[in-house]
Amino acid sequence: MNKLLATLIATLFVGFASAQTPAPVAPATPAVVKAEAKTDKPVAATVKSEAKVDAKADTKIEKAEVKAAEKTTKAHAKAAKAKADADDKTKATAKAEKTDAKADVKADAKAEAHAKLDTHAVKAEVKADVKAAGSK
Repeated sequence: MNKLLATLIATLFVGFASAQTPAPVAPATPAVVKAEAKTDKPVAATVKSEAKVDAKADTKIEKAEVKAAEKTTKAHAKAAKAKADADDKTKATAKAEKTDAKADVKADAKAEAHAKLDTHAVKAEVKADVKAAGSK
């Protein structure tokens, strides 16, 4: 059993060692180099074309994002202005109501003063009538 185990372990180490050795590379002949260069040209052209398309797409995306940001900013500004206008309108309405209330109070005060004057005038007339009636 020990011998079998030792043989298996040794085979395992040999397998690792042989798996790590690089495979022999055949020297590149001019025909092989030429063929590889020929196959690399379309790949390079494709990569270049893809990069160009990606750059255009990125530019379009950036422009769209800028437009969206501008629209959002305009919408926020418009909403803020509308809110400010509504606040101003509310303040103006409140001020007008306050002024109207003050005018009503003043009008009531004037009416009271006129009523008092009228009352005094009536009393004075009554007194004068009583005096006139008493002197006859």
